[in-house]
Amino acid sequence: MAVIEQDSEPLTLGRLWSDKRYRAVITQILVVAGIFMLIAFLATNAVQNLEALGKTFGFAFLQAPAGYDINQTLIPYNSQDTHFRAGVVGLLNTGLIAITGCIFATILGFILGVLRLSSNWLINRIVYCYVEFTRNVPVLVQILLWHGVIVSTLPGVRQALSPTDGVFLTNRGFYVPKPIFEDGFMLVVVAFLAAIVGMVVFSRWAKKHQEATGQIYPVFSIGVAAIFGLPLIAFFIAGMPLSFDAPALQGFNFQGGIVVRPEYAALWFALSIYTAAFIAEIVRAGIQSVSHGQTEAAFALGVKPNWTMRLIIVPQALRVIVPPLTSQYLNLTKNSSLAIAIGYMDIVATFGGITLNQTGKEMEVMIIVLTIYLTISLLISAFMNWYNRRIALVER
Repeated sequence: MAVIEQDSEPLTLGRLWSDKRYRAVITQILVVAGIFMLIAFLATNAVQNLEALGKTFGFAFLQAPAGYDINQTLIPYNSQDTHFRAGVVGLLNTGLIAITGCIFATILGFILGVLRLSSNWLINRIVYCYVEFTRNVPVLVQILLWHGVIVSTLPGVRQALSPTDGVFLTNRGFYVPKPIFEDGFMLVVVAFLAAIVGMVVFSRWAKKHQEATGQIYPVFSIGVAAIFGLPLIAFFIAGMPLSFDAPALQGFNFQGGIVVRPEYAALWFALSIYTAAFIAEIVRAGIQSVSHGQTEAAFALGVKPNWTMRLIIVPQALRVIVPPLTSQYLNLTKNSSLAIAIGYMDIVATFGGITLNQTGKEMEVMIIVLTIYLTISLLISAFMNWYNRRIALVER
């Protein structure tokens, strides 16, 4: 019977370092310890420098009155509210730009990406010129350009353009009627949510039915009809529980309704068309990455061109499109910080600008602003990574 001799030599630092397994662990521990030591050194040095300047480190200023107005708010706000609420207002304005900008840039980018591959020479060249011009002009220049176009071309308040009743276009903003939801409108909301849930269920069933039998249902057409039709029926059943508060000229400006500021319109449009140019190229590359044999096979089976694109080409191209698309969403969100150049009151202009200057809390304010942008970026990345895994090819 063989006897296995155990190594009784004691573990020493030299022996641990010569073993690659232990060496890897020790290296990681040393790197992490070095990072924490560097952070501690910087924090201690910053606190000492602040004390030398007669400043203290803390976040009590968040509860002090802000003392300044914000021209566009999604929640009630006045100058007597706290700096914390002013920061929330700026954060909501940043979120508004990020969400609406990503939606419009995605829609426009996908359309332009498909048109970029058009066999029509004129359409192809027009989209090519748009993409090359937009991508090679700095986004800040485009923001300033569109803001100047809106402010300088639209008339003043008393000469406001009115394309339809209750809608006014001026260089101070776009005024539209404000909807007032009355009793019974909740039925319309419930019908809308029910239509969405029903369409999700129906689309999944239609996909399984198509895979089993080959029969294709017009899911998109049925979905549009359900999402618009069912709430409309509920709206009339509930007695049309909706009214509008139309804006009216009073004194030197319009009162009532909803106003869209020129700063928001210029920033939203500039960021959207700038990002859409990059998305168009991503979509074009994604579609071209799909083998042309897929298209030929679909045509050989008699599949219509629009169905070929929607059911065969785009689902495969998405696996190439989504990863770089995530970067464009992150870029658009971070580029929204340039809003301060035209006076749009986002988190940088409100909290990182006016609050910083009034309180003198540079360190605390910048920590909060950096943390906010980091959190937003991580949330966008997490959502897009989840979606990317959802559409990934599954090996069978």
